[in-house]
Amino acid sequence: MATDTAQAGSDAAPDKPAGARVTRRRAQTRARLLEAAFAVFAARGFGRVSIEELCDAAGYTRGAFYSNFASLEELFFALYEERAELIAAQVTRALAQEPTGLDLEPAVERVTAALLLERDWLLVKTDFLVHAAREPRVADALLEHRRRLRETIAQRLAVLAEHRRLPAVLGDADSAAHAVVAAYDGVTTQLLLDRDVDHARAWLRQLILALLSPDTAERRQSTR
Repeated sequence: MATDTAQAGSDAAPDKPAGARVTRRRAQTRARLLEAAFAVFAARGFGRVSIEELCDAAGYTRGAFYSNFASLEELFFALYEERAELIAAQVTRALAQEPTGLDLEPAVERVTAALLLERDWLLVKTDFLVHAAREPRVADALLEHRRRLRETIAQRLAVLAEHRRLPAVLGDADSAAHAVVAAYDGVTTQLLLDRDVDHARAWLRQLILALLSPDTAERRQSTR
């Protein structure tokens, strides 16, 4: 079994010749701990896994764990943050393909095709949401992640609003972004139960298009 109990002390002196190697090894240890945590949390749930069990799954000692994380909660948040940033990046890349405007249907198609709809991730995310609901400090961090994701979507919807009217019921681009995130939350909740990823993508696409497309009366007004 591998052990990195001396890593914390080595990293404190980056001027040593071995500093770069130690830092790289520590990054690898952290990555393996996160990878093992993802699998263990998805299978058993946060709150049902001990540090020892996680270390066994990763092939490390408790010393390796504590040289990277102060607690399981800290590791759990790091895992959530890693995946949340991935989703934000997916949305950003999908929407950035059309820098001068936003054609609604192709943009929605790109976003729904790119989004991470992985059941194991959704299980971990749901665990984190329940944990955050009982811990105000964690809830604040989760709300900040969700705010940044909504901002990314709202920025592109603001571009859309310059070229085509958003439904009046949604109000401004920020409100519309809230609605899009709510649609994603609802579809992924259903996906946890029915496990049908293709249906989830198709349903999410339909929901977002329905949310962002002006109704018939608005279309008539916009053509006058």
